[in-house]
Formats: sequence, structure tokens, C-alpha cells
Amino acid sequence: MTTISEELKHTFFMLVKTTATWLQISPKERFEFLEKMILPILKTHPSVQMRFFDSEAFSGRFTDVLMWETVEIQEYQFLVEKLRETLFWGTYFEIVEIVPAIENAYASYYKVDPISVSQSS
Repeated sequence: MTTISEELKHTFFMLVKTTATWLQISPKERFEFLEKMILPILKTHPSVQMRFFDSEAFSGRFTDVLMWETVEIQEYQFLVEKLRETLFWGTYFEIVEIVPAIENAYASYYKVDPISVSQSS
């Protein structure tokens, strides 16, 4: 059995939907907004990692999924508070749902190795 980390990594799946306002600004303006307004917020919370997934081709309810991971849940909460004070929240993106999860929490609880499957060459 491998050692199980004492720190649980919290994962939040933020389901968002682009608004007409976001789609009406040029791609150049979108990237400028992300660089000038969102990137500095992300950099002030380095313990929170974010991954971005496009899903508009697969769902009509949301267009994108932001996956946030951290062991410091308060840092995630502070980051979200800062996002709420920008045009990201509610103007450019509608927050459809936030799904919190803890990867392999059962393994930690039962003190067993997590079940995983990986492809071998």
C-alpha cells in the first residue's frame, strides 16, 4: 500500500455559460480582459490551480468547465470572492453550478490505495 497524503485536495468544478456580452466583444478584447483582470487574481492565489475545458459542443446548459484544485480551501474561497467583483462573474459568464469534490476521499477515509486504471504501452 502506498502512503496516503494527509492533505486532501479539494476540487471544484465550476460550470459556466458565456453570455451574449462576452460573445459580442472581440477575441482580442476577451484575451486582454483575461490577461489584465483575471490572470492577476490567479497569480495572487498560487496554491489554487485552474484548468479550463470547453464544453459548448456537448452541452446546452453550460459552455465551459473550470476545474479548481487546492489543499487550501480558504484560498479558493478568496479567489472566488475576487472573481465576483469583476465582469467575469455574471456579466461575461453566468455561473451555472459549482460542484465540490475530493478526489479519492474514500481511500483516505478507509486508509486504502485509490482505485486507478492506467494504460500500459
